[in-house]
Amino acid sequence: MAVPLLRAAAAMLCAAAFPALAQPAHDPNDAAALARAVQNPVANMSSLPFQNNTNLEAGPRKHTQNILNIQPVVPFALNNDWNVITRTILPVMSQPGMMPGQGTTFGLGATQFTAFLSPARPMDGLIWGAGPIVQIPTTTDQALGSNIWGAGPSAVALTMRGPWVIGALVNNVWSFGGNRTNSYNMFTTQPFINYNFPHSPGTYLSSSPIITADWMARSGQQWTVPVGLALGQVFRVHGQAVNAQLGAYYNAIRPDNVASWQIRAQVSFLFPR
Repeated sequence: MAVPLLRAAAAMLCAAAFPALAQPAHDPNDAAALARAVQNPVANMSSLPFQNNTNLEAGPRKHTQNILNIQPVVPFALNNDWNVITRTILPVMSQPGMMPGQGTTFGLGATQFTAFLSPARPMDGLIWGAGPIVQIPTTTDQALGSNIWGAGPSAVALTMRGPWVIGALVNNVWSFGGNRTNSYNMFTTQPFINYNFPHSPGTYLSSSPIITADWMARSGQQWTVPVGLALGQVFRVHGQAVNAQLGAYYNAIRPDNVASWQIRAQVSFLFPR
């Protein structure tokens, strides 16, 4: 009973994202394979995700912040054994005023670019990648983030067992140059657990909270730890493979001015080889 209900909910999500166009994937096996591929951050597949995060009760005035992350993924084959998977995150932000009299600021945040060196085939069931992450100061206003460069290491590891895809991504970015007011030292880890429904190809449940720590904040104000779930579905629109996902996360641990809830909606255009 649960699977048909979940599939119906996923279909409703798809129809809302693409009115009158959403169709089931033509090949059920194709939908299942694509769903597992989109859950692998170092899959050898190009994609163009648009992830919208609506953060509720953000800032001292408890207003709504919205961040649309444009996240192209482009893989490159070095040889038969190794790939480089590039992932870029460009945030388009709507930032509410922090104090009375301040209006909403709209613009670009800092861009993050990561290049993972990853084996072309799993090693004893383990899929992994590691490489540098660079933060590029594309911010258009100081209210939207730091305006200096940063860099650090990034790594991801995961395994696929039956219907499960389980792993984690981790990085730390340090700024260089600048002064105390615009420098940063940020840790991010994103554990992910996905369950793919065997009798409903392309439908999956996911939990992928983005846990962060601001090492330069005072004690008790460093960690943001969300908990939540998302429902996803892979389908096709006139032959174009698409992954749609909708979820909600509650920030169980958070600094004073961080949002209490996040609504995450994502649509990804997939380009399998």
